[in-house]
Amino acid sequence: MRYDLVIFDNDGVLVDSEPLSNRLLAGYLTELGHPTTYEDSLRDYMGAAIHRVHDLVLERTGQRLPEDFDATFHARVFAGFREELEPVEGVVDVLKRLAAAGIPYCVASSGSHERIRVGHRKTGLDAWFPEEVVFSAEDVGKGKPAPDLFLHAAERMGVAPGRCVVVEDSRLGVQAAVAAGMDVYGFTAMTAEDRLAGARGFFPRMDELPGILGL
Repeated sequence: MRYDLVIFDNDGVLVDSEPLSNRLLAGYLTELGHPTTYEDSLRDYMGAAIHRVHDLVLERTGQRLPEDFDATFHARVFAGFREELEPVEGVVDVLKRLAAAGIPYCVASSGSHERIRVGHRKTGLDAWFPEEVVFSAEDVGKGKPAPDLFLHAAERMGVAPGRCVVVEDSRLGVQAAVAAGMDVYGFTAMTAEDRLAGARGFFPRMDELPGILGL
C-alpha cells in the first residue's frame, strides 16, 4: 500500500535520543528519592509526554514532583543533546527517498516543540522538518497513547487517518497510532517486537523502511 502521509515519531526514530534522555531521567528521579533504573525508565516512560512521569510517580508514591521538575529535566536533556545527539542511522536517506517520491511526511512527538527543535538543529534534521510539519503533544490535550496527536497531525496535513502510516519505537506510540486508525510499523532498534503489539510489521534498521513503504 502506498500511503499519502508518513508520520514519524521523533525520539528514537529520527534522533537517537532515547538512551541519553532515559539515562538522565532515571538519574534525576533517583536523585529526588524515587529510585529508577535506566531499564525502568525505558519501560515506563519511553515515548510518553512528561506528564506521564508526574502521573506515575504520584500514583505510586503519593508524592508530587517538584514544581521545577520539567524545567530542570529539560535543561539537562538539552545540554546533553547539544553535546552528543546524533540522527538515527539511515534516517536522512529515508527522508531523501520520500522527498524524491513526492510523499509528504511530518513528525508527531510526545516531546515539546523546544525539545524537537534543539535535537533537530544539532543533528541537521531541521533542514528536513520546517515548522509546518512539526507536531508536539503540546498541541493537543492528551499525549500518547491517546490518538489525539496523530489525528491532529493528519488533520493539519490534510490527509485522512486511514491513508497515514506511523513509524514508532514505543509501546505508547503504537497504541496511539492504532487508536487513530492508522497503520503503524515498529522500529525495533531499541524495543523488542513484543513491546510493540499492534504494529503492522517490524524493522530493526532504518534502511529497511523504504522497502516497507514501497519506495
